[in-house]
Amino acid sequence: MSRPRQPEQTRALLLDAAFREIRRTGYQAASLDRILDGTGITRGALYHHFADKQALGHAVVDERIRPWIRERWIDPLLQAEDPLVGLEASVEGVLAASTNEDLALGCPFNNLIQEMAPLDDGFRTRLRAILEDWQAAVAIHLALGQAAGRVRSGIDPDATAVFLIAAFEGLFGITKTTASRSLASAMIDILLDFIDGLRPDTV
Repeated sequence: MSRPRQPEQTRALLLDAAFREIRRTGYQAASLDRILDGTGITRGALYHHFADKQALGHAVVDERIRPWIRERWIDPLLQAEDPLVGLEASVEGVLAASTNEDLALGCPFNNLIQEMAPLDDGFRTRLRAILEDWQAAVAIHLALGQAAGRVRSGIDPDATAVFLIAAFEGLFGITKTTASRSLASAMIDILLDFIDGLRPDTV
C-alpha cells in the first residue's frame, strides 16, 4: 500500500532539501550533490522528477516559497476581522518564528528576487506572481478595512500594500547583514507604529 506514495515522498524530500540548500547558498551556488546528501536519493531519481537544476529551482519557488509566503503573510490577513490586526500579527509572527539562523539567512523569497529575477525568466515570472498575489491580498484587505471603518479612508490601498511589502522585505534584508534580533525588533516596532497609524483618527 505504501509503494504508490513513494514517488511523491521522494519528490517532497528533494524539494525540502533543495529549499534548504538554496536558502543557505543561493540558487547559483546550490549543489545538487549537497541537496542529495543525506536524503538517500540518487541522481537518477532526481532527474526522474526534475529535468535539471533549473526545473528543480522553479519547483522550489512554486511549491515551497509560494506556500511559505502565504502562510506567513497572507493567511493571518484572511484570519483577522481587522486587516491591521492581521498585518501586525504577520510582522510579529515572522520574527517570533525566526531562529537566529533564519535572521542571518534572510527571506528566501527576497533572496531569490535579488539573485535570479534579473537572470532567469522562469524565476522572474514565478516570483512576480507571488509578489502580485501578496500585494493584492494586502490591498484588498486594506480596502475592506476602509469600507468597515477600520482603516483610514485617505490612504491608497494599492500603494500602501506595495510600501508595506517593501518595508517587510527591507527590514529582513537589513537584519540579514547583522543577524541582530534586537535590531530586527526595533525596526519591527517602528513598522508596527506605521501600521497602527493607518487606523482612523479617533475623536
